[in-house]
Formats: sequence, structure tokens, C-alpha cells
Amino acid sequence: MSSGELLEIDPLELQFPFELKKQISCSLQLANKSDDYVAFKVKTTSPKKYCVRPNAGVVLPRSTCVVIVTMQAQREAPPDMQCKDKFLVQSVIVDQGATTKDITTEMFSKESGNVVDEVKLRVAYVSPPQPPSPVPEGSEEGSSPRPSVSDNGNANASELLAATRAYAEDIQQEKTSENLALISRLTEEKNVALQQNSKLRQELELVRREVSKQQGGFSFMFVVIIALLGIFLGYLLKK
Repeated sequence: MSSGELLEIDPLELQFPFELKKQISCSLQLANKSDDYVAFKVKTTSPKKYCVRPNAGVVLPRSTCVVIVTMQAQREAPPDMQCKDKFLVQSVIVDQGATTKDITTEMFSKESGNVVDEVKLRVAYVSPPQPPSPVPEGSEEGSSPRPSVSDNGNANASELLAATRAYAEDIQQEKTSENLALISRLTEEKNVALQQNSKLRQELELVRREVSKQQGGFSFMFVVIIALLGIFLGYLLKK
């Protein structure tokens, strides 16, 4: 951290976890510990390589401003991972109520007699963070034991048994429904047969009475008709 006359800057070295063909960003914090409005401007020796947002602004009294510096994706790694790029943070006191729109290039010109505070920043490349190594089973204290193969086998067997029972219940329900439908159909057919039997008996009784009136007794033909009707009724009942 730099305790300049106007702004405290942290860090003084911009560290980028270098990776090829990947944009990398780091942050820069500017703190205004005074009661004045302070304008700042960030410059670099490699403006095409870095993107600074915001590269200029006004830090209000007793407040801070965060600047994001983004390094563009690099196709080649520098020799020995050394970087010679530099940054310069310029700051100057401005009128109260000033905003970023009020900032001009002349404000940071010492030739114009302005009191300009300057802080130089270095750039360093560091190794990217390594992914955490896997923790061996049972090495972490308080960790719950992983299920063994036998536990998995028991769980699979229980699931299979439950699925088999559910399948058997479904089949039983289907068979029950089919049996109920068959019983209902047979009952309906039986009722129809009984109705037909009753109708035939009534017709037979009418024929018998008619023949009795005409001949005063039973003829051979009437006996034959009675026998045939009896055979037919017996067939219907057996069906």
C-alpha cells in the first residue's frame, strides 16, 4: 500500500495469474483519506495490452474507488515469466462537486503548474491457482463413510424387490378386473337366458291351452312340440 499525499493505493504490484489465450483481471483500490475531491488517471506503458476500467474518475472525500485492470489474452509466454510493463496512477485535487466529465488532460500536466501526485505500479506474473487435490477416503475427520459395495448391493436388491412387488400387484389388479368383467358378462347372459326361458314357457302355456280348446285333449303333434321345447330349454340352461 502506498500512502501518497492524495490517494492510498493498494496493491503496488499488479499480479496476474498468467494463462495463455485467456483474459486475466485484477483489482486496484484507490482510497481518499482527505476531505478534498481527488481526480485520478491511470496510465500504462502497454495501452494495447491492458484494459483499465475506469481509467479516470473522481474519488469523493473519505471514500474509495475500485479499478479493474484486465490483461488481454496472450498467445506466447514472456521469457522467464518476467514482465516489464508499468502503470502510473496520477491524482490531483479538484473543485468540490467535480465529476468524471470535468476531468481534462491539462489537470495532470505539471508544466501547467498543477500539483500532481504520481505513484508507479509494477506488474508481475504468477502461477495460476492449482485445483484442490482430492481428499483420500476416510482421511478427513468427521466425514461420513462412503457406502460400500455390499451396501449398494443391498440397496439395489431392496429396490428390485419393491419393483417386483409393485409389478405383481399391478398384474393382480388387472386379473381381478378381468374376472369381474367376465362374471358380469356371464351374469348378464344368464339373465337373458332366464328371460327367454320364461317367455318360451308362457308361449308354451298359450299353445297348450289353444290346443286343448280345439281338440279337447293332447294330440301327438302337441306332444312332439312339447318335447322339442323341453330339449331347447335344457340346452339354454346348460349354456
